[in-house]
Formats: sequence, C-alpha cells, structure tokens
Amino acid sequence: MADSLTIKRSITVRAVVTPRWKEDAERELSGAIANSDAQLAQLEQEGQQLVDAIRSQSANPLDPRVQDQVVSVQEQVAAKRAELEEQKRQLLEQQRQVRELEMEQIVEQGQLESFTEVRVGDNLVEKLQLAVVVRDGVIEAIEGNL
Repeated sequence: MADSLTIKRSITVRAVVTPRWKEDAERELSGAIANSDAQLAQLEQEGQQLVDAIRSQSANPLDPRVQDQVVSVQEQVAAKRAELEEQKRQLLEQQRQVRELEMEQIVEQGQLESFTEVRVGDNLVEKLQLAVVVRDGVIEAIEGNL
C-alpha cells in the first residue's frame, strides 16, 4: 500500500491592482472590444454578400425557395450578431469593473496548475488551497501549503 501520491491542483493567481495592472487590463479589454466590433462589421458584410450572391444567382429572386435561403442566412447572421453583441456587452462590463477597482485591491486573475505530493495524514483541503499574489507580474506572496 502506497503512503504518498502525486496529484494535480489548481493555484489561484491574485493580482494587486496597480496603475500598471489597470493600464494593462484596460488595454487588453479595449483590444478585445475593438476585435468584437471588427467581427460584427465583417459578419454584416459577409452576410449581405451572401444574400446578394443568392439573389444574383437565381433566375427569379422572388422564388419562394430563394426567399427561404435569404431568410435562413439572415437568421444565422442575426444569431451570430446577438452572440457577438453579448460578448461585447460582457467586455464592456468588465472594463467598467476594472475602472472602478481601487489601488492595492487584490483581484483574482486566473488559475495555474501544479502537482503536489500528498501523504497519509496530510490535510487534503489545505494541500489544495494555494494562491500566488503578484504585483505587476512579480510574485509577492505564496498563500497555502506547498
């Protein structure tokens, strides 16, 4: 019977809010919002081009089958537009939240994974609860049991 085992665990990365952190987060979110806008514009353009192509390739653009194809494309474009608009709304909300953060506040920034060895008698909950606090990318503290 083994008395130790190596397991994978998640490590929470917490960041101290600094002017640099806020600038980086703002830049990243602004880039994602601009990308979202570009995707929306491209979607609209490609959708219209597809509708125009369907109509121009048909001898009778008023044929119900052609109309059905056009409606289908428009519905697909509308569904994708709604999805992209929701993503953009979420990004704008994140941007608002970043702007409201106070300096020196600690925020969760993500997760890392690592391996740890556990032995008979170890407190598993404590072994799994590990966090790293970073300030402008530099580790400031390690919280929990390595």
